[in-house]
Amino acid sequence: MAVDSELLEILVCPKSRGRLEVVELPAAVRERLVERYREHFRDEAPVVEQGLYCADSGLVYPIVSDIPVLLVDEALPASEIGR
Repeated sequence: MAVDSELLEILVCPKSRGRLEVVELPAAVRERLVERYREHFRDEAPVVEQGLYCADSGLVYPIVSDIPVLLVDEALPASEIGR
């Protein structure tokens, strides 16, 4: 399930207040994020396929099991997804 389009319209980057767009994450990044967030899920593995990219800040915020993680400390540099 993707981020709801109405929600995406009101979400902004917590660092720059810039617009966010949904992007697909490369397989290697997905695997690393699944391992990072696994401890928060007891009976199942987290699903990480997409992120929210902000061109203004150059950050990508992961979407973990349909929940955008909009924390600057958890964001990835855009270079990790080829941007």
